[in-house]
Amino acid sequence: MSHFIVTGGQGGQTQGAAAPNRREINDLIQDPVQFSLYIQALTIMFKDSQSDIISHFGIGGIHGLPFKEWDDAGGNNPVSGSQWGGYCTHGSMLFPTWHRPYVALYEQVMQRHALDIAGRYQVDKDTWNTAAQNLRAPYWDWATNSLPPAEVISLQSVNIITFDGSTISVPNPLFQYTFHPIDPSFRAPYSQWPMTLRHADSTSPNATTDVQSLTDTLESSQGDITSSTYNLLTQVHTWPEFSNHTPGDGGTSNSLEAIHDGIHVDVGGRGHMSNTAVAGFDPIFFLHHANVDRMLSLWAALNPRVWVASGPAEGGSWTIPGNATIGPNTDLTPFWNTQSGFWHSSGTTKTEALQYTYPEFNNLKPNEVQQAIANYVEQQYGGGGAQFFSRGPDELRQPLAASAVKPVADAVRNPSASQGSHPRTAESGGPGRGGPSVVHDWTVRIHVKKYELRESFTVLIFVGPVPDDPSHWRKASSYVGSHAAFVNGSADQCANCVAQADVLTEGFVHLNRALGRCSSLSSYEPQVVSPYLRENLHWRVQAVDRSAISLDRVPSLEVTVASTTLTRPPGSIFPVPGEHHYHHHITHGRQGGARHAQA
Repeated sequence: MSHFIVTGGQGGQTQGAAAPNRREINDLIQDPVQFSLYIQALTIMFKDSQSDIISHFGIGGIHGLPFKEWDDAGGNNPVSGSQWGGYCTHGSMLFPTWHRPYVALYEQVMQRHALDIAGRYQVDKDTWNTAAQNLRAPYWDWATNSLPPAEVISLQSVNIITFDGSTISVPNPLFQYTFHPIDPSFRAPYSQWPMTLRHADSTSPNATTDVQSLTDTLESSQGDITSSTYNLLTQVHTWPEFSNHTPGDGGTSNSLEAIHDGIHVDVGGRGHMSNTAVAGFDPIFFLHHANVDRMLSLWAALNPRVWVASGPAEGGSWTIPGNATIGPNTDLTPFWNTQSGFWHSSGTTKTEALQYTYPEFNNLKPNEVQQAIANYVEQQYGGGGAQFFSRGPDELRQPLAASAVKPVADAVRNPSASQGSHPRTAESGGPGRGGPSVVHDWTVRIHVKKYELRESFTVLIFVGPVPDDPSHWRKASSYVGSHAAFVNGSADQCANCVAQADVLTEGFVHLNRALGRCSSLSSYEPQVVSPYLRENLHWRVQAVDRSAISLDRVPSLEVTVASTTLTRPPGSIFPVPGEHHYHHHITHGRQGGARHAQA
């Protein structure tokens, strides 16, 4: 039997890049030609038979349900009693690289349809053919814009240019996917919803997406997402710490998977994206994961000698034994690289191997990449701990203006184009220059059993009063950030999920911005901040329907406060972390607080 070989898109060229760029979704929708091709290609994938392995349903189903073999990529040891063990590698060191050929597979099929569509245009044929060759899967940069454009989250129809050059309105495939039919493997409430939903307004068969709830949640998350992204890219330097949400590395920054988990639950609410079993069917899934992949590229550029490390399989999957050691040469099933073998992480270090690139790398020579990407990250996402070296106390109490985010090209190619856009060094902060030379970075660490509630949930962190009504928690001025448990509601059907039933997940929420904005604290020194947090730090647990979850139901929860000294040595672009100190006494003695009282 012939297998579908994952190659990525074919053809095309972006000047200054080894392969065509993936484009940010806000950029793509401004290009009526490529956007028209993209919408039409998705529409074909949506209409294809769900039994077709390269239909939208067929590819989306690789991630979870219907838990069945994809393209003969099976193993020999299913979980006892399951319909299908699944290919998922969540919670393991293969999380970032497993999703790389996954997104490339979707991109490959989408672009193939776009090429066919372009050939049907009767006007400007060369323009349409070139646009199709250059089309790649767009990404949603949630660290810059936590709220996607209306074309993704609210418009049920969009305008496209049709074959004769006229403009028509068509149903918007980015808004939702309609099942045809609902797969019999789905469980309630998904078994009665005919289409994918985000923040469903009920569990009834006629439920709809609550766009306002979705909007409110995503807008409230911007500061937390940007801060977590910046700290991930600048403070994390080992693969285990970077790749997945399993605790144990000793750092105080979120992993890529932990940030990813939060986006899923924030987007999904009581809907498909909040459940790993059905998340792959929501059209926003691949916009999200293209950006997860982009973060992998940015981080790898900053850490060029680090890639997938060997380690335990964390329970394994259908094709990976639970007691196996996984590493750079583990098969990334079910993604065939040849007719007889699969992609490996070792073969995915360069995106051009799968025929795509990201704009941040355009026109960069190999010896320029690390510095240029560092410049870009500092400008585009700089906030986190770095801002405290160059912004005074009064400024810290103001949120960053939208204008502080500069265009990608400017940040990479012209890092000194405007004040504040250059790489900050030791001389740009410190005594007499607008900020201190040493800063204490305050962080909340959250440990909780991922499957404690057998459904997705979120731990929210507040500095200040917490509203009584849980539907108002995200809008509260005291809300700082959250950590999400992104859960497979059909965990008994997923080998990896069953094995991780008692495994802790780890996440962090950075507090310095909130401390500066919400208080009159004179400094970030422990003797000042510690008693303030003892009095004002609070946490709540929230279900995907925005109801409150009693802490009695989450006995594994442990919220602990840590501080880390940050310095800026001469020539350093990013802050350099020093010793981590856990202030257990701040939360000890409270339900869900630190287990031990020692400072």
